[in-house]
Amino acid sequence: MKDWIDSIEARTRAQSKYDKKNTVGFYMKLNIHTDRDIIHWLWSQPSKQGSIKRLIREEIARSSVGKAFQRNN
Repeated sequence: MKDWIDSIEARTRAQSKYDKKNTVGFYMKLNIHTDRDIIHWLWSQPSKQGSIKRLIREEIARSSVGKAFQRNN
């Protein structure tokens, strides 16, 4: 049993180290009265993160900032 717990702890430490080095998180609070449409849409998505990323990337591609970013990379 101890080996199993040690294994879980090692994976947790490794994941935490990876996350700290390679990821960033964002939090968004939605109002259940004024953002009801957004909440319902998000709940209907099979991948909330994937859907939000897709919408942001579509907006980046449409915007002049996105076009300038794409030219520089």
